[in-house]
Amino acid sequence: MSIFIAIYVTLLGLMLGSFYNVVALRIPAGESIVHPPSRCSGCGTRLGTRDLIPVFSFLISRGRCRYCSAKLSALYPLGETATGLLFLWVYLRTGLTGESLVGLTLGSLGVIVTVTDMKYMRIPNKVLLFFAPLLIILRLIYHDQSLWNYVLGALAGGGIILLIILISGGGMGMGDAKLLALCGLVIGLPGTLLALFIACVFGTVVGGVLMLTGTIKRKQHIPFGPWLIIGILIAYGYGSQIISGYLSLIG
Repeated sequence: MSIFIAIYVTLLGLMLGSFYNVVALRIPAGESIVHPPSRCSGCGTRLGTRDLIPVFSFLISRGRCRYCSAKLSALYPLGETATGLLFLWVYLRTGLTGESLVGLTLGSLGVIVTVTDMKYMRIPNKVLLFFAPLLIILRLIYHDQSLWNYVLGALAGGGIILLIILISGGGMGMGDAKLLALCGLVIGLPGTLLALFIACVFGTVVGGVLMLTGTIKRKQHIPFGPWLIIGILIAYGYGSQIISGYLSLIG
């Protein structure tokens, strides 16, 4: 039975991932998420059902519009695949519990933020404001730590990045501060600090490799939101084990 649930959850993630792509690409551009229907950005042809099957449509068409052969963005299948895998991961970690609702909502926010930041170098307030009440309510209902711990996580997450912005003169953006503050309400204080540390490590290593290979220039800005999301999800899923393991090493 559990394998059928896992397949269903993954397929649900793939389908929602397709919608999340629309949200991520249209909201920052000030466009409606319902109108007009999905069209090819090259020729403007309205896409049919066979063009909108998550991941498979992209693979079957070899990443090109079947009407005009324009190259399609890889963000579409990546966003869909990431959502499907995240939904499966949350289910395997939490099962069918109240906490799974928290994890699925957090993962959904992560996918949308990653796509918007990669495409536009922005984390839209509209996206954060939509998810904020959902995550707050879910965490109030389902929590295994003191609620003050979650409040401190939000204050620490937003406060530390705000301090970095003030000191560096803009090394990060306010969207990053708002994102970590919101997610701090979900993962709590130790998890928030761990998430920021992991994000900085990933961002530094990958950014360094990209500069060494000439993919980006030395002072070129790269989005930090995706690294924050990676850190947040790792801290959410494995934070207590990582922190306990570290403390046992130094204890």
